[in-house]
Amino acid sequence: MDDCTFCGIVAGTLPSYQVAADEHAVAFLDIAPANPGHTLVVPRAHAADIWEITDADHVHVARLVRRVAALLEARLGPDGLNVVHSSGEAAGQEVFHFHVHLVPRWNGDDVRPMWDPAVASPEELTQVRRRLTGS
Repeated sequence: MDDCTFCGIVAGTLPSYQVAADEHAVAFLDIAPANPGHTLVVPRAHAADIWEITDADHVHVARLVRRVAALLEARLGPDGLNVVHSSGEAAGQEVFHFHVHLVPRWNGDDVRPMWDPAVASPEELTQVRRRLTGS
């Protein structure tokens, strides 16, 4: 994809701060990090989102996510780690090349959660489950 920023990074035609890579996926620091060490993991093959990525490429990305998570833990010693993926503009996706965010977290940091959790009613959960399962 000629106009895809992450394809350019994967191809080496755009600069990045790469921290890990294999033949299937690349990990590089986010240029607008939520916290130090905020890393993105992308497949080498272009796929816009979760609905487009192949099962095989998704597995390869997941393997590199685990490898990078171990690297972040060993080198930065965070208190926790958020692993986040967003598909589609409504979900906040800005670059339409599948990617996973790894955000190191420290107690007391200023990173906000994506939503305010509220307990759903049993009726609401039953209705959604029926829509999903057809039963």
